[in-house]
Amino acid sequence: MAKTAPLRPFWPVLAILALAAFLPLGVSGYVLGLLTLAYYFGVFAMAWDLLFGFANEVNFGTTFLIGVGAYSAGILDNRYGLPIWACVAAGTAIAVVGGLILALPALRVSGPYFGLTTLVAVLLLQNFVIIFSEVTGGEIGLVVPDVITTDAAGNYWIALALLATSGVILTTLSRSAVGLILQASGQDRIQAAALGFNVTRHKLVAFSVSALFSGLAGSFMVFYMGTASIGTLIDITIGVQIIIAAVLGGRRTIIGAAFGAIFLIGLTEILRPTGEVATFLVSAVALLVVILAPNGLTGMVARKARP
Repeated sequence: MAKTAPLRPFWPVLAILALAAFLPLGVSGYVLGLLTLAYYFGVFAMAWDLLFGFANEVNFGTTFLIGVGAYSAGILDNRYGLPIWACVAAGTAIAVVGGLILALPALRVSGPYFGLTTLVAVLLLQNFVIIFSEVTGGEIGLVVPDVITTDAAGNYWIALALLATSGVILTTLSRSAVGLILQASGQDRIQAAALGFNVTRHKLVAFSVSALFSGLAGSFMVFYMGTASIGTLIDITIGVQIIIAAVLGGRRTIIGAAFGAIFLIGLTEILRPTGEVATFLVSAVALLVVILAPNGLTGMVARKARP
């Protein structure tokens, strides 16, 4: 029983992925577009959960990492016409470098000061985009000439593949020795250091991995949307939505963060006809879930599934 228990969550997730892979055969392009966007947000939420759920570091700079990757890829395509794969690779690499530059000073502090440092980074990036508008497009936005494909099903499958691959890698990392050390350092940094673990180095690894997947998904997303703007990539409200999605799905679950993002995007779209009230209703539902189910949606489902 001890050998088979860890495999239980694998089969339901595999069945959901198999079902999701065939959705383009039976749903409209509108639904596919909505799910495509939700899958990208799922990657963002999973990357955020690695740092918060395991290292216990509240990162408000997730849109900094997304924006650096997306804008770098978009600018390379807009100004130099590089192939999409080269722009995505470069955007991801630049996001990792940007993440390292942000993490080095940020990890010297802890608690609210870490979060404040990452939040300031987002504001700096927003101002950078506006100041250098000749290159970035400023408040109007950057036009990306090329897109991966105009086929709704093709875009959907690319986003689903990225979500699944990211989920496997991040989950494997979270269950490895690195993930255990991150949990230990997140719960008691001093005790973990006393045991001989290099806490700063492991958190730096977590930040770099989070930056990699955030930048990668951001780079792909900009070639899906065909544009990059502050409102869709860097705005603080986008970062808040990612955090809410991860918490809704369940902290320290990785995969749960992806389900939380899909749930949040779907709920927001369903409530769109209510206009401005939609934001209030979504926030209220999120608050209720957090209060009634501290372990998130996945924890609530797992609890009900127990015999």
